[in-house]
Amino acid sequence: MSDLPTRYERVLSWLDRYLIRPLYTDRVRRLILQSFPFWMASILTGLVAVGYEKMFGWAEELSFTWLRQTPWMAFIVTPAAFGVSWLLVRELAPAARGSGIPQVMAGIELSNPAHHQRTSYLLSLRVAVVKVLSSVVLLLGGGVIGREGPTIQVSAAIFRAINRLQPAGWPQLSRQIALVTGGAAGLAAAFNTPLGGIVFVVEELTQMHMARFRMAVFTAVIIAGLTAQTFLGPYLYLGYPKIIAASGRVELVVFLVAVVCGIAGAAFAKTLLWLGNYRKRFASLAAQAGWVLGCGLLMAGIAYAFGTEGMGTGKPIINRLLFQNNGLTPWYLFPVRFVGMALSYSSGGAGGVFATSLSAGAILGDGVARLMGVDVADRNLLILVSMVSFLTGVVRSPFTAAILVLEMTDRHSAIFQLLISGLLAQSVATLLDRHSLYEHLKQSFIREALNDNSPPAVESVPPHTA
Repeated sequence: MSDLPTRYERVLSWLDRYLIRPLYTDRVRRLILQSFPFWMASILTGLVAVGYEKMFGWAEELSFTWLRQTPWMAFIVTPAAFGVSWLLVRELAPAARGSGIPQVMAGIELSNPAHHQRTSYLLSLRVAVVKVLSSVVLLLGGGVIGREGPTIQVSAAIFRAINRLQPAGWPQLSRQIALVTGGAAGLAAAFNTPLGGIVFVVEELTQMHMARFRMAVFTAVIIAGLTAQTFLGPYLYLGYPKIIAASGRVELVVFLVAVVCGIAGAAFAKTLLWLGNYRKRFASLAAQAGWVLGCGLLMAGIAYAFGTEGMGTGKPIINRLLFQNNGLTPWYLFPVRFVGMALSYSSGGAGGVFATSLSAGAILGDGVARLMGVDVADRNLLILVSMVSFLTGVVRSPFTAAILVLEMTDRHSAIFQLLISGLLAQSVATLLDRHSLYEHLKQSFIREALNDNSPPAVESVPPHTA
C-alpha cells in the first residue's frame, strides 16, 4: 500500500509524456492535466455510490425481514446496532457522525493555507470508511436515516485523496475546488440528479464565483453520474408519478402545504440542534453510552409498535403515496417518523437526513391534502411540493430541493410549483431560525477540527493554490 502513491505518480507522468504532450497544445494539455485526476475521482465516486446504494438497500431489506418475522427482537437488535454504530464513530472517526454535508462545508472553509491540514480530520479516507460502516449498521438496526449526505462526504474524501496524490509539478486545481467538486459528484451519483449536484454546489457548498470551478464540477457530475448509470441503468429515484396541472383551489393548497411543511422542516432542524446541545451534558463514557442505548430502546419501541413504516429511509412510503395512494395514511405516521429521525440522528452514529426528510414531507403533505379534501388525482403534485418544502425547511436550499425532486420524478410540468413552494418554505422557516441545520453544524465541525489534538496529515505534494 505504501507504494501506491509512487505508482500513481508514475502512471500520470507516463500518460503526460507519451499520450498528452505529443498531441495537444500547452494550454489544452494544462487543462487536461488539471482535470484528469478529477475524472478518475469521479469514476471512483460513481462506483462507490453504487456499492453504497446496494449495501443500503440490502441493510434496509434485512431490517424489514427480521422485524416482520420476530418483532420482539427490536429490543435487542436496535439498541445493539445503535451502540455499535456510535462506537465505530467514537473510537475510529468522530467526524464520521451525522449527515456528512456539514463536514464538507467545514472542510471547504478550512481549505486555506493556514488550516488545510485540518481537513484530514473531517475528510480522510478513514472517515469515509467509518461513515459507510456506521450508517449501514445503524440502518440494519432499524435507524431512520439516508445515505445521500454520507455519500457526499465520502465523495469529497475521495476527491481530496486523489488531489493530494498528484506528482510534483503537475498543474493542480485548488483543494477547495476539489472538495466542492467532490460534493457535487457525490450528490449527482447518489440521487442520479446531475443538475441537482450543480445547483447544490452553487446554493449550499460555496460562495465562490462559478467561473472558478464550473468545468471541474460539470465534468465530475457527468462522469460520476454516468458511472452510476452504467451499473444501475438510467433510473429515476422515484419513477414517473402522474401529475395533473394545478388550478384554482389546488393552487391555494400548494401554498398551504409549502407553509406547513416548511415550518415542520425548520422545527425538525431545531429539534436536532436542541438534542445535540442537550447531549453535550453527558461527559462521561457511561453517560454517553446510556444516551445511545436509550435512543436505541425508544427506536425499538417504535419499530415494535408500528412495524417497518417507522424504520428505514422512507423511500417505500414515498413510492406508495405517489403510485398506490388509494388507502388512508395513518395520522400518526408523520410524528412517528419525526421521532424516529430525531432518535437515529441524535444517537451519534452516521446517517443523513435528505431521504428521510423527503419521506416525512411526503407524509405530511398527503395528510394536509386529505384534510383539505383534495382529490386523489391532485395529491401527487402536493406530495412533491411537500417534499421540496420540508427539505427546504431543514437545509434552506430551496432551488436544490426543487431541482432534486424534479429530476427524481421527471415531472417538468410541476417546476413552477416546486420552485415557488421552495421559496415560500424558505421564507417561513427563517422565522424559526435564520440559519440552516447544516450551517449550525458546520461551525461546530470547524471548531472541532481546529481543536483536534491528533497530528495533522503531512502533505506529500507541493502547496496548492488556495
